[in-house]
Amino acid sequence: MGQKKLSTTFKILRTLGFNYSKEAYGDVSVGKLLNKVFGNMYKKRLEKMMDWPILQPINPRALRPWILRRFGCKVGKGCFIGEYVRIDLGHADMITLEDNVSIASGSRLLCHQRDFSDYCVGDDYMQLGYTIKPIVLKKGCLIGMESFVMPGVTVGEGAIVGAGSMVTRDIPAWTVAVGRPAKVVKEIAQRESDHPVDPETAFTELKN
Repeated sequence: MGQKKLSTTFKILRTLGFNYSKEAYGDVSVGKLLNKVFGNMYKKRLEKMMDWPILQPINPRALRPWILRRFGCKVGKGCFIGEYVRIDLGHADMITLEDNVSIASGSRLLCHQRDFSDYCVGDDYMQLGYTIKPIVLKKGCLIGMESFVMPGVTVGEGAIVGAGSMVTRDIPAWTVAVGRPAKVVKEIAQRESDHPVDPETAFTELKN
């Protein structure tokens, strides 16, 4: 397999001392570079708005979900976004939050990470490419405070991710997962009937 042809823009960046990955940025053009730079500047300004104290009363359920949609995220109804939650701005369109998802303060949603599958002794870490995969948070799930959700993860409906966890694989619906990496520690129980059947009444009905 032939080597990737490097763009002039990439060669100039390398000459200036920027140690960008050939795999990730080798074909970057001036237009792509400028679009990325100015696009990130706009997104960073919006990101700062998410935590303006003066807007605190409307931040969690109104402003922050609205801003995430501006970034390109798919955000359902009734979502709660805590303080200093950060998403992968470059891949925001790969993030889906279904209805009533809650993300507690300080959490991170990352759709890309370095690909270490072929990383060996003597290699330059900065030259590694990236693994890029979507994140899906299903209806009513909770991401606990200061947690990380990594690329390719789906957190199931009603699931709870404990504070400080790193989620590297799918979490089944209606379970509790904690740890780094997060592991399922509990299945959430079915609620018993609010109107328990009286044994004598049930026996009478059976006879009839």
